[in-house]
Formats: sequence, C-alpha cells, structure tokens
Amino acid sequence: MRVLIAPDSYKGTLTSVEVARALADGWLRARPVDELRLVPLADGGEGTLAAIHAAGGWSAVTTAVRDPLWRPIRATWLLSADGTRAVVEMAAASGLSRVAPPERDAQRASSLGTGDLLRAALDAGVRDVVLGIGGSATTDGGAGMLGALGALVDDGLGSVDLSGLDPRLASLRLAVACDVTNPLLGPSGAAAVYGPQKGATPDDVAVLDRRLLRWADALEAATGRSERYTPGAGAAGGMGFSLLCLRDRLGSLDLRPGVELVMEAAGFSAALAQADLVITGEGRIDAQTAFGKTALGVARRAQAAGVRCIAVGGGVTPEGVAALAAAGALAVPASDPPLSLAEAIAAGAAPLIACGERLAGGVSLT
Repeated sequence: MRVLIAPDSYKGTLTSVEVARALADGWLRARPVDELRLVPLADGGEGTLAAIHAAGGWSAVTTAVRDPLWRPIRATWLLSADGTRAVVEMAAASGLSRVAPPERDAQRASSLGTGDLLRAALDAGVRDVVLGIGGSATTDGGAGMLGALGALVDDGLGSVDLSGLDPRLASLRLAVACDVTNPLLGPSGAAAVYGPQKGATPDDVAVLDRRLLRWADALEAATGRSERYTPGAGAAGGMGFSLLCLRDRLGSLDLRPGVELVMEAAGFSAALAQADLVITGEGRIDAQTAFGKTALGVARRAQAAGVRCIAVGGGVTPEGVAALAAAGALAVPASDPPLSLAEAIAAGAAPLIACGERLAGGVSLT
C-alpha cells in the first residue's frame, strides 16, 4: 500500500516533520512492507523551511542577517537543487521566536533581516522566491525590509526614497504565503490585531497605528499605488502592504494561502498522484478547520484525486469532524481521551506512534 503522510505541526508540541515521522513509525510497526511518502506541511510561518526541506530537492543556506532588534545573527533559507528557486521564511530572521519575551519591543522591531534574506537569494541568482511571512515580531510596515533592499526610509516612516532600490527586483517573481485578510490600519489593522502578541501595550498600538498611517502616505505616494485597504496589507505587521505597493517594481507578485504554496514547493501533487491513502492532521480539528486550515486543504485535494483521506487531530470536535466529512475525510483523535497541552508536551511523539499503528491495523484496500 502506498501511503502519503502530510500533516501540519501540532503547535506547541511537535513540528510537522516530527508528526509525520511519528505516524510513519507507528504505521510501519503494523504494516512494515507498505511504501510511505512523508510530505510535512506548514502554513508559511515558522516551520515552513523544515517542512519543505524534508521533502527533498532543496539545500539549506545560512546567511548573516539582522534580527528584529538589529542584532547580527545567522538565518537559514532554502535553495532548489537547480539553483533557480528559493524559499525564505520571515520568521527565520524577523520572527517573534528570535526575541525573548522580556526583550520584545514592538516599536523598535524591524523587518530588516527579511530584506537581508531576500538580498541573499538575489545574490545567488534566484529569481523565483516563495516568501512565508507568518510569525513575525514586527509592525514596521515592511520598512526595514525595503531599507535592506536599497530604499532610504526616514526613521519616523514619514518619507521614503525608492531610487536606490535593488534593480534585480524587477525580475523577481515573488509568491507570498499570506493567510490573513486584515487591512493595514485601524481596529482590524496590523497594530491593533497583532501588535499585542508582539509585546505592544495599548499605548504602543496607538503609536504604531499612527506611524503606519505616515508610512502608508509616504509609500503610496512613492509608488503611485493605493494598498492600505487591500486584504492582506496588514499581514506580518504591514509587510503585506509594502509588498503590495512594490507590485509594479517586481517581476510578479502573488499573495496566496500558505499551505498551497508549501504543497507546491514540497511536491505534494506528485506524491498524491502515487498514493492509495493520505494521512494528514494538525493540533486541533475543530470549527476553525472549516475556514481553510491544512487538514481541510489536504482533504479537498485528496477528494478531487479520488484518494481516501484520514485526518489525525490532537483534539477533535464534532464541528471539525463535520468539516472534514464534507470533504470526504475521516477525522480521528491522536489519543482517546484527548490530552491537554501539558500532557501532550510530556508525551511527545508516543501518542502519534500508537495512533499510526492503530490506523494501519484497521485499514484495508477495499
């Protein structure tokens, strides 16, 4: 039997690579002669590089960059075997995980390091880049990223000069993993909605929103585009806004759901075409699953291909079961009864190994 194992991470407990490996280890205990293909998935945030790298055909490249607080660090990106494509994860350089909770400074945090990574890809001759912008620590509207790519940006974000922007951007085809639809400004904008999780106090949120307003005025005037209200402009602290404003200066720009881009980069379609069964999963299969989470995306692709699909959730609710059933997939809990987060962290991969063995013992080709 040919089994494709393509889960998302169990956030806070296991990466998607670890989840896939655990399910595979359990499966092979019961059916050791089956052919397993592991394609771990992610949504464009932290873990995207690991998921894509695990699929093969990519090499990891480490580059000197600046972290959100401007400190020198080294961050990794992926280069395809033929040297023509790259995957860049904003979280690797400008991510919240790069800043310890006591150090978080929402007003100072910069996307400079993400620009460093993009410049490194350009220096390597790459002109097709997948950029995951989830998990950022920043609310600078992407100003730091532009500065690293040659723009001159006023410290208060009230003016910008794009004349020195890297000319190689004109041939860059950029696919951005963007799963949010927030505008740049206001009560549903980058500062108000995502600022607090990046360390912003209520006073900080007000300051950040005013600064983003000045930035919107400056960058829209410089580019001749109006993007502050475009869905996705508020993604990654306004990184979406800067990228949208650059559309005319890029070879192409495409904002798409993260899991779709990860599926493409990881070779999911080719693996699905060879599969008799797909196993996916994520930390919780619940009401939110119906709004396009990874398990539902995999289930829909499997249904379209006529391949059976099972989704394994750390927690499974009736709403999640119904959402996946509508896509022809069966949702099952990794353990029964479900574990709390603390229990799941303590248990590690063991419940998923046991679940994989249990699934393999009950499956047939009919």
